Amino acid sequence: MGQEIHGAVADGFEAVREEFAAFVAAERPDYEGQLCAYVHGRRVVDLWTGNAADSLYGVFSSTMGAAHLVAALLVQDGTLELDRKVTYYWPEFGAEGKGAVTLRDLLTHRAGLIGIDAGFSAEELADDRAIAERLADQKPYWRPGTAFGYHALVIGALAGEVVRRATGHTLQEVYEERVRAPYALDFFLGLPESEEPRFRSVQPMTPTPEQRALLDAQPYGPHTLASIAFNTHVPEPGPPEGHANSRLVRAKGPASAGGVASARGLAKMYAAAISEVDDRPPLLKPDTVAEVGQIHSVGYDLVTRTHRAFGLGFQATSDPWYPFLGAGAFGHGGAGGTQAFADPRSGLAYGYTRRRMAYPGGAAPENGPLVSAVHRAALEMN
Repeated sequence: MGQEIHGAVADGFEAVREEFAAFVAAERPDYEGQLCAYVHGRRVVDLWTGNAADSLYGVFSSTMGAAHLVAALLVQDGTLELDRKVTYYWPEFGAEGKGAVTLRDLLTHRAGLIGIDAGFSAEELADDRAIAERLADQKPYWRPGTAFGYHALVIGALAGEVVRRATGHTLQEVYEERVRAPYALDFFLGLPESEEPRFRSVQPMTPTPEQRALLDAQPYGPHTLASIAFNTHVPEPGPPEGHANSRLVRAKGPASAGGVASARGLAKMYAAAISEVDDRPPLLKPDTVAEVGQIHSVGYDLVTRTHRAFGLGFQATSDPWYPFLGAGAFGHGGAGGTQAFADPRSGLAYGYTRRRMAYPGGAAPENGPLVSAVHRAALEMN
């Protein structure tokens, strides 16, 4: 028997609560999760299990959504130019044949700079400046621009170094000033000590037994692109949940996978990106929304060895995950099972979090029916 469902849904979204309740009833008794959605800037779904109303979770790669939103804002301002070479902002980046890489290449996982030969220490993975410094000297793993592959643990550090060079401020500082603080978002790139009890109030993040078995099987060989991108080629890589459970990671908020959030925080950030929220205009103008949602990289991902599609940094959420979403939907899932995105055509913004890392990894499978139910209700509301 699953846990009791708490929270509320707006009129017309009752089917979403029913879908969430059906999933929770079928899950393990220790399931903890949250689901939140906005339509045109209005919160229409706010559900959770047990005592998880105000809990914060490690959101792994969903963190990249915040990083790419910062980049989009700076492009919109004219502070960054997508087709300038990265070396214009960061001269040291040009070493080892990377001189022609543009910012657009970098943000769309086409730079071939997925990691480093020697791997990163756990301390380095918590520090975007340290990651960027080591990547500057690394030779790309494929000729930049000829293919793409998921830059799983480094894309935020790469973007962040460009942001720092262009603005004099870290990506985390820009995010705090322009996005998180104005909307009081429960989505942190650098969790204050004062908020730590909200993370510690839940059990440490752990995989499901099925996911643990998959991880223990070590599906990637020690010298593959995947092992380099996920830093499992080092002598003692440690369990992936260790990243979210590290106070050092949570405090520094590395912009690839170190964010801490609730479903409310995830959904509200994407709502603010495309809609008026809290009497504030959308963060992104229509032209910028179209730019970030336009597919830039699609096809065979050299790292994950799967079909994937990326917009301007963000995952193209409709391909391949939720093909019923509108063209130009953008967001990012995460290894903890999280999913978050904006669908500008329907006005939908969605956020989902859970404590246990989901099998087989990435955004949890239950997001499929949950997203479908929310999207159907949003269309009927429009």
